[in-house]
Amino acid sequence: MYNEIDLDIIEINSEPPTEEPFRQYYFMAKCRRWVKDFEQKNGRLPKSFVLNMGCQMNARDSEKLAGILEQAGFLEALDEHADFVIYNTCTVRENANLKVYGHLGLLKHEKKSNPHMRIALCGCMMQEPEVVEKLKKSYRFVDLIFGTHNIFKFAELLAATLESREQVVDIWDGTDEIVEDLPVERKYPFKSGVNIMFGCNNFCSYCIVPYVRGRERSRRPEDILREIETLAEDGVSEVMLLGQNVNSYGKTLQEPVSFGELLRRVEQVEGIKRIRFMTSHPKDLSEELIQVMKESKKICRHLHLPLQSGSTRILKAMNRKYTKEQYLELAERIRREIPGISLTTDIIVGFPGETEEDFLETLDVVKKVQYDNAYTFIYSKRTGTPAAAMENQVPEAEVKSRFDRLLALVQENARAQTARFADSVQEVLIEEVNEHDSSLLTGRMSNNLLVHFPGDTSLIGSIRKVRLEVCKGFYYMGTLLENAPQESKTPSRL
Repeated sequence: MYNEIDLDIIEINSEPPTEEPFRQYYFMAKCRRWVKDFEQKNGRLPKSFVLNMGCQMNARDSEKLAGILEQAGFLEALDEHADFVIYNTCTVRENANLKVYGHLGLLKHEKKSNPHMRIALCGCMMQEPEVVEKLKKSYRFVDLIFGTHNIFKFAELLAATLESREQVVDIWDGTDEIVEDLPVERKYPFKSGVNIMFGCNNFCSYCIVPYVRGRERSRRPEDILREIETLAEDGVSEVMLLGQNVNSYGKTLQEPVSFGELLRRVEQVEGIKRIRFMTSHPKDLSEELIQVMKESKKICRHLHLPLQSGSTRILKAMNRKYTKEQYLELAERIRREIPGISLTTDIIVGFPGETEEDFLETLDVVKKVQYDNAYTFIYSKRTGTPAAAMENQVPEAEVKSRFDRLLALVQENARAQTARFADSVQEVLIEEVNEHDSSLLTGRMSNNLLVHFPGDTSLIGSIRKVRLEVCKGFYYMGTLLENAPQESKTPSRL
């Protein structure tokens, strides 16, 4: 939609529309007028900087923030030396909050040297009432504060902030509203995240997300498909379907549609060559989804399946709603039905009450599943969650020892799993110039494994065949096969 709207012909002196997203385009036009006035007074365009501090869903939201700022006329800045700075915050762990306060301390000095500067905060951290009160009391130099439920109102809030020197605070407790069709400034022109649902109903006892993201809300499949079709027309060949628990997609729709069925429909979109998704909750992963993945020519051979703990007792305390045995049976079934699939996971060490025996159960699962990679975390007490009030918090030294043992096993397994592709030829989506060596390109296989190889930047965004030659433990060095076709209609299943 945003490609079809001319902001310069919107009458900004009239009353704003009530219908979304047209209301937000009205305010984008007002922001554009402010930008033009700024340019006339200062002889330059204002600069903006968006910093994402959270998950993939935050990253997608940050692309929308950047897209709205770009439509308003702001130039993109590379760092906080800008006229408008916005942090899209995370609050999964309390040290994430401390990181934001640290950044704000630096911004306070920056703002003193730049009288034009506006500072904004949004995202999950802003959904905590005590945080907002602290900001209002001790960080008065922050100009705009809003949360996760009304991020679609950014243009309207931006206009209010630019027109006033008063602090603007707009926090919603929740919403049933889903507003898309807003400008997006994608990091990559050839791949994109797509929100398919918002919120979470699981209430894992260590997790703050349901409290700050709200209850599950699924987008209508026709809206999702229309967005993906538009992305494909714009040159996108890979989409990542995003949700806190994509496996429960569709349950809140008037006419329920399963996640498996949604994937079938996405696969029919012409131009889309790869489909990824995250995150999957084991308790909701259906047999239908396994079969859809098995039969698909486009769904990537990678599944992120968070374990969190291998102990059934701890899993119950975490409110994960599956047992160790159920998880192992599921992982075995996935491996059997989809040979060669890459399985990755999340694991928490030191959850309250975890004993050495519980930890050994976790190691046992890691040994049996043989993950391609695992994201390991030391349990962090999160104020506002049931786990924070639990007794038997595990001593720090003991947690550190267990974490080191787990990490060693995970790395050993990951190296072995990575090595199994040595000397094979795989299809790789070439993503960027290697950040450490500009003579190399970096690409990603269907199973999410990275490979670096010499090549020309004109290849970025294309799918090419690459021979995997030297395994470096968690990635490969390879050689581009020059005579391979630029793209394949049926990407490799690895």
